[in-house]
Amino acid sequence: MSAQLIDGKKIAAQIHGETAQKVQQLKARGIQPCIVFMRIGDDPASRAYVGMKDKKAHELGIKTDTKIFPAGTTPDTLLAAIRAANADRDVHGILVQAPIPGIPQDLVFGAISPDKDVDGFHPVNFGKLLLGDQSGFRPCTPAGVQELLIRSGIPTKGANAVILGRGNIVGKPMAAILCQKDAAADATVTIVHSRSRNIPAIVRQADIIIAAMGFAEYVKADMVKPGAVVMDVGVNRVEDTASAKGYKLVGDVAFDEVKEIAGHITPNPGGVGPMTIALLMANTVSAAEKQTR
Repeated sequence: MSAQLIDGKKIAAQIHGETAQKVQQLKARGIQPCIVFMRIGDDPASRAYVGMKDKKAHELGIKTDTKIFPAGTTPDTLLAAIRAANADRDVHGILVQAPIPGIPQDLVFGAISPDKDVDGFHPVNFGKLLLGDQSGFRPCTPAGVQELLIRSGIPTKGANAVILGRGNIVGKPMAAILCQKDAAADATVTIVHSRSRNIPAIVRQADIIIAAMGFAEYVKADMVKPGAVVMDVGVNRVEDTASAKGYKLVGDVAFDEVKEIAGHITPNPGGVGPMTIALLMANTVSAAEKQTR
């Protein structure tokens, strides 16, 4: 029997509905939530991601300002723009789209005010996450995965959760979220990565698998315990001669075979991806609420 699909589009729509209500409440107080997007160069993927975020923000009633910098922009120029947005009381959230060519990401993320860091990557917010302090912003993709688990009624207390990948964007914050002493966490967390030994054996013990390694269709059916929950965060470009583009996007999970073993599984696309934008919009409105109390 095939796994039950976790519909990220449907759950993201629920969150967007809640966010839209909060936007209207702020507007009734004369407050217009606002996010500034910044990107460097003309990378097609970055352009598309910012475009999707900008479109959704407008649909929800959130004001946006997209600042585009040419390739080769110096750190001083970008940091000056961030400082200006930090100082602007009408701006509640700031997002600098990665990758940031030629400029260290930690320098950029550290320059954004923690109060406006709606992407959740400032060291202060990362530290709050590790400490279990709920007052900071959490990175949107791992926070979105947790929301999928919560709203799908999947228990995490005492569950063996295996995260494939130790990156700062998903793997590490995901581990920090799930290991917290909290009703929506309390999991036993293991991280595996490219240097781990016996990865298939470790993954087979998992009640919850979160794949964020960046290897196309790495997780196969023989790595999955029957009934396990499988969350696919990966986005990988693979050759596809049948496509006009010459490629297709696939996740880190071999979906067609794993769905026959798993109990719940996210499709890809349509699973975790929509949640990232949903949590970004929710964080932006939360930032506006906090800054205007």
